[in-house]
Amino acid sequence: MINRNPNIAVIGATGAVGKVFLDLVEKRNFPYNSIRLCASERSEGKQITLKGTPITVELVTKKLLSEVDMVFVSASTQVSRDICPLAAELGCVVIDDSSAFRLEPSVPLVVPEVNKTDLKNHKGIIAIPNCSTTPLVMILNVLRKIAPISRVTVDTYQSVSGTGTAAITELKNQTGNIINNETPEVSVYPHQIGFNLLPHIEDFLPNGYTKEEIKMSNETKKILHDDEINISATCVRVPVFTSHSESAHIEFDAPIDIETARNVLEAAEGIKVLDEPSKNLYPMPSLSTGQDEVFVGRLRKDISKQNSIALWMVSDNLRKGAALNAIQIAEELISMD
Repeated sequence: MINRNPNIAVIGATGAVGKVFLDLVEKRNFPYNSIRLCASERSEGKQITLKGTPITVELVTKKLLSEVDMVFVSASTQVSRDICPLAAELGCVVIDDSSAFRLEPSVPLVVPEVNKTDLKNHKGIIAIPNCSTTPLVMILNVLRKIAPISRVTVDTYQSVSGTGTAAITELKNQTGNIINNETPEVSVYPHQIGFNLLPHIEDFLPNGYTKEEIKMSNETKKILHDDEINISATCVRVPVFTSHSESAHIEFDAPIDIETARNVLEAAEGIKVLDEPSKNLYPMPSLSTGQDEVFVGRLRKDISKQNSIALWMVSDNLRKGAALNAIQIAEELISMD
């Protein structure tokens, strides 16, 4: 059981996801008794105002973890590996945004609209999926109610905020450099991201896929509890500040009608259909940024494969892809009997 007004800690409070999380705490009036904000030594001593009250950023310690009930972690994978087991050992419920524990059999990997019942089986640590996995599983979970899904080919177009604040700054700087005919400085990525696309997110593996692409496959299977679904992903970094876009071709075991697909998507929680191409209405990062929903459009029959459809989806990677998903999990835990 989780206290209805828990004492909480936010680790990574000054990062891109942490800032959105704190904004959602205010907007959703998330119930808490006390809140501790933690970050690295660079940010120690800074003040963040929450609900009109300034809160001093501190370093995470064992003592601090012993004084809270719930911990939100959005930092590096190594920080998660160090902090999450310790916090769980001290009796905290940990909601972790990193890839450290996502595929651990004992750790639920949760998108509340899809598999919130998995929260009943947590042992102190709960993981949220990759920010590109979340919108995909939300769409697939709805569509598989019409007919079983056998194969998915998905290409992602991921914004720089998925890498963090330094990448946002780098894109801003490089954009100015290039416009002013200056040589862009490259630091965060192996090549310039300004006015460029990088088909390279995380390390390459011996099979030619990247870790990000394999994550999408493995995480989707775990969340949907479906090891038979075949998934092939290509993940691309694009010069967009916020919101990830995805093009998906989905093959079913039986014929599927586009209008039926549209209807079930329109009725689904957390999904908004924008699909009037004749009026130039379709999902775009500029529309989804700052919004909670996963936007989907360009719904059409895949003319290259029987029993297949193609579609386009966009979601704010800092919100539903991270901070919102975490706070929804916390709300579910608090509401559980």
